[in-house]
Amino acid sequence: MDLAEAAAYLHLTEDEVELLVRSSDIPHIKRGGRVMFLRGPLDEWASRRILGLTPKNLVDYHRKSTAASQEFLESDALIPALLTPQRIEPNLTSKTKKSTLRDMVAVADRTGAVLDSSALQASLEEREELCSTALPGGLALLHSRHHQEFLFDRSFLVLGRTLQPIHFGSPDGTPTRLFFMVCCHDERLHLHTLARLCLILQKQDVLDRLFSLPDPEAIHQELVSAEQAALAGKKSSSEVDRS
Repeated sequence: MDLAEAAAYLHLTEDEVELLVRSSDIPHIKRGGRVMFLRGPLDEWASRRILGLTPKNLVDYHRKSTAASQEFLESDALIPALLTPQRIEPNLTSKTKKSTLRDMVAVADRTGAVLDSSALQASLEEREELCSTALPGGLALLHSRHHQEFLFDRSFLVLGRTLQPIHFGSPDGTPTRLFFMVCCHDERLHLHTLARLCLILQKQDVLDRLFSLPDPEAIHQELVSAEQAALAGKKSSSEVDRS
């Protein structure tokens, strides 16, 4: 991608991307004097960046990604389209990081959406080796390092909750019990989904309910409701801005 394409993909201005290039804070190469971006490394960088955004910057990024996603999504709501109760397992018996990844792939595999479970698990492990996807609060947003169609046949989410806390590399050192796995063919949808989940899950009351609800149907309904509340808040803010 060239500078303009990378800026559009990242929901940044060209000036912001140029500043990141000058400070060597973004992966890039130079060809014939032109700055270019390889999609794989850029996507990895963008994913890590989203997971580390402050609440204020996350809201701003999510607003931009929502506006851009209207070009290819029929609805603002992502949870009903990507997650079903059948893709939620609230009683994972995993005890280690590797077994958690294996068990999450197994949950996805039993829904029939995974085409190559071994390759998907390997790609998840590669992504975790780069930097843990665990976040403060006891959750992690797992995703494969490569967004390739041979891994799964459609975009979807899987949610698993372990019976015991797992030391997964959270930046605050706390263990993790709630694992979302994001599987998207389209990189734009992947980044937007990460931002949406971060926005929903930054509220402690939502997390508390997800840790305690007893069954997949109740957990799914909680996420649908939490997303609706987040979208309503976004629309209310935009209405205030217009006034």
